[in-house]
Amino acid sequence: MRALVMMAVLAGSATIAPVQAQDAVLGNAQGDVAVTIYNNGQSLVQDDRQLAVTRGRNRIEFPDVSARIRPETVTLSGPGIGIVEQNFDFDLLTPDKLMDKAVGQQITLIRTNPATGAERSERAKVLAANGGIVLQVGERIEVLRDDGLPVRAVFDRLPPNLRARPTLSVTVDAADAGTIPARLSYLTPNLGWTADYVALFDAAKGAMDIQGWVTLTNSTGTTFTNARTLLVAGNPGGGGGFRQLAGTMDSAGTESNDRERLGDYYLYPLAERTTIANAQQKQVSFLDVKGAPARSTYEFVNRWLGSSTDPVSTASVLRFSTSRQGGLGDQLPAGTIRVYMRDARGDPQFIGENRIDHTPMGSNMSLRTGDAFDVKVQTTVVSRTRKSDSRWVTKMKYVVTNARPQAATVLVAQDGLYGDVRISDESLKSERVSADRVEWQVPVPANGKVELTATFDTRY
Repeated sequence: MRALVMMAVLAGSATIAPVQAQDAVLGNAQGDVAVTIYNNGQSLVQDDRQLAVTRGRNRIEFPDVSARIRPETVTLSGPGIGIVEQNFDFDLLTPDKLMDKAVGQQITLIRTNPATGAERSERAKVLAANGGIVLQVGERIEVLRDDGLPVRAVFDRLPPNLRARPTLSVTVDAADAGTIPARLSYLTPNLGWTADYVALFDAAKGAMDIQGWVTLTNSTGTTFTNARTLLVAGNPGGGGGFRQLAGTMDSAGTESNDRERLGDYYLYPLAERTTIANAQQKQVSFLDVKGAPARSTYEFVNRWLGSSTDPVSTASVLRFSTSRQGGLGDQLPAGTIRVYMRDARGDPQFIGENRIDHTPMGSNMSLRTGDAFDVKVQTTVVSRTRKSDSRWVTKMKYVVTNARPQAATVLVAQDGLYGDVRISDESLKSERVSADRVEWQVPVPANGKVELTATFDTRY
């Protein structure tokens, strides 16, 4: 109802006395802007502007700062100035706010005769703006309704605490008069970046092409125009947020290259200045590698010594390395890798995606992209015998089937081996990869199946 009433009241644009409307002038007041953007949605904005000051106290306004600015992080540096006080005005000018602030004041109503087009104006006092507009016009009380009649309101002045755009006002003490260069710096949330990767996998060649994209997202309420942009890959403290990870780093890399670092983080400067518009996503390429070695494998994990009533699909896993030799040769910021393969017609088709954490150069990666249609495993508890109060012997059977016309090797893992668990017998040699997990590499012929058995002696 409020929105409908305001549409009727403010048909066209509200008129404001021009001498009071300096903040409503269009254009960007930012200077030379540099933005450092972190993965956690925080950003550092550094805005270099030329300030005209008089000697002594000056009140300086900085429009076009982030609407989500953290005022406690603001610093203003320049020769011969010191900050005395600062205020952030985020009560933005809207028709609703303008009418709210006009309660108790006089405005002018201009009514247009729909038949003749003639205009008639009269003064009115705004009595209330709660769920509707209540006016005193002369000796009568009037409620403006959304009845389609052309009415517009003319305001004498702009309220001093309403801004057309987010504005930071700073009181400084200047040693001398003149124009000085100054840098305004502050932190803001709601400006962040993520890495997205597109991988084109060729199973026959055992290789993939991968392209990395930076996705910038700006919901600060402010556009940063022609900004020098620096991206920081890492998780600095104080930004909040959470991590949702699914891709596996089989082994962490130990290699490095000449990419610029900042402490424990890697820097990815954009090659050219860019405008990061509010309410916009922007993508910029930062990685393009052709023919990196990669292979497709299958993996099945049994979480504890139990049976499955039906065969379970194995996971389709893409394995690759980020090493300099035989890999991508770069660090990978956290993000999502989307994998494609070409069909029989040569068209790339999407086959799955997964997230990775920040990945050092030289790491071995296992990217689970989905469930295999034709490769399945069924687990069965053949027997479970109690030997004593603290000892059980469990015989397991894993039936691995392959309906593909090519042979496949399936990594079968038994997880959840808590306590002192020993394998007393097995049909295929296993590898103990951790205290509670063993793995078998099971070769399965084309259109065939393999039965794997193992006996676990568990002691608590």
